[in-house]
Amino acid sequence: MITRERLKGAYSEGEALAIYNEVKAKGDFIGFCRQFMHDEDYQVARNALWGLTKASKKELSQLETIKDNLIDLAMTTANSSVRRLSLNIVERLRMEEDEVRTDFLDFCFDHMTDIQEFPGIQSLCMKLAYRMCSFYPELMGELRRTIEAMEIEYYKPAVKSLRSRILRWVL
Repeated sequence: MITRERLKGAYSEGEALAIYNEVKAKGDFIGFCRQFMHDEDYQVARNALWGLTKASKKELSQLETIKDNLIDLAMTTANSSVRRLSLNIVERLRMEEDEVRTDFLDFCFDHMTDIQEFPGIQSLCMKLAYRMCSFYPELMGELRRTIEAMEIEYYKPAVKSLRSRILRWVL
């Protein structure tokens, strides 16, 4: 059984996979996510979300109904690991035109260009911004201008590479 106490420890890849396998066996991805994603102990929330990132896209689709909660978590948490993991899950969920949130789009624009942000978060925000903007041609122009204006020497190779790919897609 997965308990809060169990999720408090320092986790390895294998332990995250074990958590995922237990959640998969129960088939309750939503209940597990709701139970632990907002825990005041960031280690608990981090380990729970890490386990969920091991799920397939089909399994994660169960979390569609709480996507806004995951987005809110990403935008409000003070913990960068929880932010990255919740963004990772959101990025793997379906996104429709009528689900685009301007507050989340602004968040993604801010964090993809923030040179103080971790590269994983920058990259996820860039991917998500691209997906949201792809519904609206006028926003694609704004995305292109924002990405072109990034002073590329301040970014890590992964962010530079993704930036180049997205620029090819939007031109």
